[in-house]
Amino acid sequence: MKYLENVIGESGEMLAIILRAQHQKNGIEFFTPDDFPQQLGYMKHKKGHLIKPHLHNKIERIVNYTFEVLFVKSGIVKVNFYDLNKAYLKSKLLNKGDVILLAYGGHGFEILEDSEMIEVKQGPYAGDDDKTRFDP
Repeated sequence: MKYLENVIGESGEMLAIILRAQHQKNGIEFFTPDDFPQQLGYMKHKKGHLIKPHLHNKIERIVNYTFEVLFVKSGIVKVNFYDLNKAYLKSKLLNKGDVILLAYGGHGFEILEDSEMIEVKQGPYAGDDDKTRFDP
């Protein structure tokens, strides 16, 4: 099983990056291109390792699309992917401990087992202007 999976749409656009719970690698590893408005990385360090204190500088950024990161704490979740024309493309299953960065295209979810997820996305939230909901 691959522990890192890029989900690509029919036009070559990145729909999502799935990081499976089993992934391990020493050090710091980022999976997203530098130009993505949301960055996804993984860190594994030995006891006693120090990460030097730092501040993040104020930098004006333009975010054209909301990317989301979901952490599956428990359960099984099916993610359905759609293109920009709202046509179904494919599905992937997420299990306990998996992480997904949702990028371009559309997506919907089917909860296959009682599940808990944590969502992280850019703000501020734009209300109804932030999403276009549709029937599959």
